[in-house]
Amino acid sequence: MRIGVPREHHAGERLVAATPATVPRLRRLGYDVVVEAGAGSEATFPDAAYAEAGAALGTTAEVWGADVVTAVRAPDADRLALLRPGAVLVAQLAPAAHPDRLAALAARGVTALALDAVPRVSRAQAIDTLSTMSNVAGYRAVIEAAAEYQGMFAGQVTAAGKTPPAAVFVIGGGVAGLAATGTAVSLGAAVRAFDVRPEAAEQVESLGATFVRAEEAQQEVSADGYARPLTPAQEEAALRLYAQECARADVVITTALVRGRAPRTITAETVAAMRPGSVIVDLGAPGGGNAEVTVPGRRVVTDNGVVVLGWTDLPGRMPAHTSQLYGTNVVHLLELLTPGKDGRPVLDLDDPVQRGMTVTLGKDGDAGQVLWPPPPVAVSAAPPVPVATPAAPPGAPPAPADAAARGRLRRWRRTVGAALAAVLVVLALTLGPPAFLGHFTVFALAVVVGFYVISDVSHSLHTPLMAQTNAISGIILVGALLQLGVDDPVVTALAFVAATVASVNIVGGFGVSRRMIAMFRKDA
Repeated sequence: MRIGVPREHHAGERLVAATPATVPRLRRLGYDVVVEAGAGSEATFPDAAYAEAGAALGTTAEVWGADVVTAVRAPDADRLALLRPGAVLVAQLAPAAHPDRLAALAARGVTALALDAVPRVSRAQAIDTLSTMSNVAGYRAVIEAAAEYQGMFAGQVTAAGKTPPAAVFVIGGGVAGLAATGTAVSLGAAVRAFDVRPEAAEQVESLGATFVRAEEAQQEVSADGYARPLTPAQEEAALRLYAQECARADVVITTALVRGRAPRTITAETVAAMRPGSVIVDLGAPGGGNAEVTVPGRRVVTDNGVVVLGWTDLPGRMPAHTSQLYGTNVVHLLELLTPGKDGRPVLDLDDPVQRGMTVTLGKDGDAGQVLWPPPPVAVSAAPPVPVATPAAPPGAPPAPADAAARGRLRRWRRTVGAALAAVLVVLALTLGPPAFLGHFTVFALAVVVGFYVISDVSHSLHTPLMAQTNAISGIILVGALLQLGVDDPVVTALAFVAATVASVNIVGGFGVSRRMIAMFRKDA
């Protein structure tokens, strides 16, 4: 079967759904690939590169008439008419916002898979184009902010004096927010970030930023693993926090977007209180804007000199890398749909991932059906349901549940075991050969000395597993050192090997521990 890769027809769109690097991977799945002439020109991929990768060049009609069509944007009416009944369309379709588009696809008999409706489960991350776009947008947002900001992100120390680093505040700890946080930190800025989900704190801090903590403004997580909506009190607390942080920031990056809609996080009063020359990059602009003064698609300068960027094409401003990542998402999806690698997609609606992104199901020569919205996907983050402990049947003997009785029983068992062990040791020392007494003495001394050597090491320098291995190595090292003076050359050689190996293990273990600890120290 043929896969068609069209040239995007939307004004300003520079991305392409396949690159010369992903074409061979599609061909290895058994597909023939036809690319519309000029499809990759805006992303710096010439037609010759596609031809060299094994793709054929075709016209608009040939591409949209293929068995499988993979695009970045949804087709308009003219291109929809070129899709043949029974074809498979893979693109970003915004199914929740465009039910009329789904009805037209179903009427055409097209099976449509929305790449922007991938279920948010772990095994679907490789085909999640929303994460791909958000990651690039977060990175590019910092680049745009740095170009607008009238200073340097990193602090400078020169003969003429020093300048402080730029103060950056990031709203949101999702994919875009973390990408923006990491990029700003790498440029030397002092970054503070906030997310209404408290579990985002660890991820933000792992990037070297400061997580702003405000318990009164954070969401609770419901039993199904999703966050509950903010209460009016939580919304008010969050807006107060945003106002305080924006007033002290040089750059503010907002990333809040809920199912395509941008919630309001920065009011006009908050912007009016910001310093002149401050910059706001609103990643929620495609959904209307997180800032009240944002105009989607435009650069706005407020009366007090704050620059507000409402760009809606940030991923497209890095077309080569974004197309490569998007094309890889498409490859992963087709690998899932083509388990036999025979060039024939097989749709499994029992698979929650495939079912969740299948918005229409077409039929060859007949109208299809709309499958949106999909059934809910089970969330692995849901807490386990508590299992009630069955009550003891009437008349059954009482269970030994008394804690004191169980403690006395354990102590009695340990005492008896220690006594039996002592008797066995005494019998072995009394009845054993004279050489056994010397070996046992060496073993006992090695255990005691090794224990005290390792126990004096701070627990912060090694994990429990490394502590166990180092303790064993310490015992081996002490025992080997005590055996190095014997007359038997075989024993001496073995003791030397044991001492060498144990020393390497101990030194290497502590070396690795120090390197691991240094990764989490800000002053390292």
